[in-house]
Amino acid sequence: MSDERLDLAVQLRHALHAHPELSGREFWTRQTLMDFLRAHTRLEVVDRGSWFYARCRGRGEGKVAFRADFDALPMEETLPIPHRSRCPGAAHKCGHDGHSAALALLGLTLDEEGAARDTYLIFQPAEEIGGGGEACAAFLREEGIGEVYAFHNMPGYPLGAVALRSGTMNCASKGLILRFTGVPTHASTPELGRNPASAVAAVVSAIPELTRPEEHRGLVLCTVVGIDLGERAFGISAYQGELLLTLRAQYQEELDALQEALLALAREQAKEYGLTLERAEKDVFPETANHPAAVDKVRRAAEGLGLTVIDMPEPMRGSEDFGWYLRQAEGAMFLLGDGEDCPPLHSDGFDFPDALLPTACALFRALI
Repeated sequence: MSDERLDLAVQLRHALHAHPELSGREFWTRQTLMDFLRAHTRLEVVDRGSWFYARCRGRGEGKVAFRADFDALPMEETLPIPHRSRCPGAAHKCGHDGHSAALALLGLTLDEEGAARDTYLIFQPAEEIGGGGEACAAFLREEGIGEVYAFHNMPGYPLGAVALRSGTMNCASKGLILRFTGVPTHASTPELGRNPASAVAAVVSAIPELTRPEEHRGLVLCTVVGIDLGERAFGISAYQGELLLTLRAQYQEELDALQEALLALAREQAKEYGLTLERAEKDVFPETANHPAAVDKVRRAAEGLGLTVIDMPEPMRGSEDFGWYLRQAEGAMFLLGDGEDCPPLHSDGFDFPDALLPTACALFRALI
């Protein structure tokens, strides 16, 4: 790989890091990436609104896609680095700046070297909230793309090592909001009102039984992330209650079953206490299920490049909306090690290691 191409990618990564944008608001980021590819390559760059893709026409038949996300996290930058965030309340602490710079580096490489088959570089927004993948994944079906890959950097693994597994790579998850509404009354006459406290308590109390490990094929979790009940007014019996839960499961069908069990219980409690029940979902991530043939292909490519390959015994508990893509095409998500001593993702001390850019690009290139 030429030093000039790598220098451009590093400069791009630093610019993205210095100008982070939160999920759904990545206007500067998207435009900067498109401008970069138009300025430095002859690839066809197609704007699809909140996202875009670049295409390299191949010499032969077949189509393959690679995906990078580009949203940042709602965190403050505290690292004293030259490319530190200039945007208060936003920082690239998950490595999405590196994902996009690595894919742009692949674009620079393909522009010089060409490709054996049509290659699509998909740049996606809003991964952190599960808001971008589904729309971008539909493009695979629209364009007849049958193969797709992505990577995520991961602290704790040796720098540049490739971590893989067939089947579930990232657990499915979603936020579930249950809103109970009753009737207000004076706190001295609670029998005249309808208080949702017992209904909320019943749902929370049932969680351990609903998530017993021996009753499930894989990991199943239900985490209470918030309870909002009544007001700080000691003369009024609570009449509104909101329960916020994060559901997580290794297998999509077990997450769906957990949700149905919780909703059935919530409806039962609402009926018993004369409450109305509303539900909402947030941050919905499907199971990211790698296809075995694609995992084998990544393994062969990594070994051909002399990279260390690590078989993961368990899936990542954290979710990843690349699962939408793997519902549309064969493919795989893999991890690239940030270094064994690298600070964790979503922590103050994290910064994507620039040394991973050529590794990610080379592995993508080998998969074409």
